[in-house]
Amino acid sequence: MSTDFTFSIKSINFDENYHPSDNTRITTNFANLARGSSRQENLRNALRMINNRFNALANWDNPTGDRYSVELEIVSVDMNIDKEGNSQTFPTIEVLKTNIIDHTTNKRIEGIVGNNFSSYVRDYDFSVLLLDHNKNQPKFSIPDNFGDLHGKLFKSFVSSAIYKQHFNKPPVICLSVSDNKIYHRSENQHPVLGFEYHPNESSLTEQYFRKMGLQVRYFMPPNSAAPLAFYFFGDLLNDYTNLELISTISTMETFQKIYRPEIYNANSSAGQRYQPNLKNSDHSLTQIVYDREERSKLAVEQGKFTEEYFIKPYRALLEQWSANYVL
Repeated sequence: MSTDFTFSIKSINFDENYHPSDNTRITTNFANLARGSSRQENLRNALRMINNRFNALANWDNPTGDRYSVELEIVSVDMNIDKEGNSQTFPTIEVLKTNIIDHTTNKRIEGIVGNNFSSYVRDYDFSVLLLDHNKNQPKFSIPDNFGDLHGKLFKSFVSSAIYKQHFNKPPVICLSVSDNKIYHRSENQHPVLGFEYHPNESSLTEQYFRKMGLQVRYFMPPNSAAPLAFYFFGDLLNDYTNLELISTISTMETFQKIYRPEIYNANSSAGQRYQPNLKNSDHSLTQIVYDREERSKLAVEQGKFTEEYFIKPYRALLEQWSANYVL
């Protein structure tokens, strides 16, 4: 029996004319902004916020604060399963790619791929497998080998020829901080990323992303309200330019202000000791309509979709591939 897994990549611009496809995983994120009567206004406002934040951080040789703008692509990764000559395709991952337009030099600068991270298998792991494992259990626990398959699939994609054809550098994924951890500010300060913070303990998300080959550092950029979690391969501070890092900060901080205003649009900034609070009432709302309830529902729906069309029909093949996988 021969089975091969390969990947294919397609992308769509995320701009004011963006219309989500029916099968996009980012229905739980960006597509949420791109529906309804406020669709175009939502998108314009979000992109304006990103550009304003980028120029505020990239303030050198930028006297009027409008030298740069950011273009975004939603990158969708499908997994192609070739089983004894029969080829099937399953949607696997969606990430964001930033590109920077320098209006002074009229150059287009490649940014960072990753940023937002959406994954059908991760939805299955957290919204189906983990919940089922803990049903009627007196104490919360993690299933054996939790995240192993997902981690190997991700590493296989990043090390693939098609990834290297499309992208020059490894991905950086930028997430929000956890509201059940305490973060302490260190003396380490980067000119763009800002002050580094350290959590009091490791989180399940950190452990899950470690299986993807990613390490994490927490930084609070200048004039931000809270730290961001940066997941990366290699050396975050030296492998990427300041403009590349700013493209990720401006993009993901904007989306976090929309998704989690209690933390990222709070009216006071994180101090020396910081615990995020999703019930914080002292925050401002953006002028962008976002359905947070729909986001959580869709994660469960897409986790069940993954179980039915990927995990169950290919379980034996996936287990065999995972057992034999060597990077």
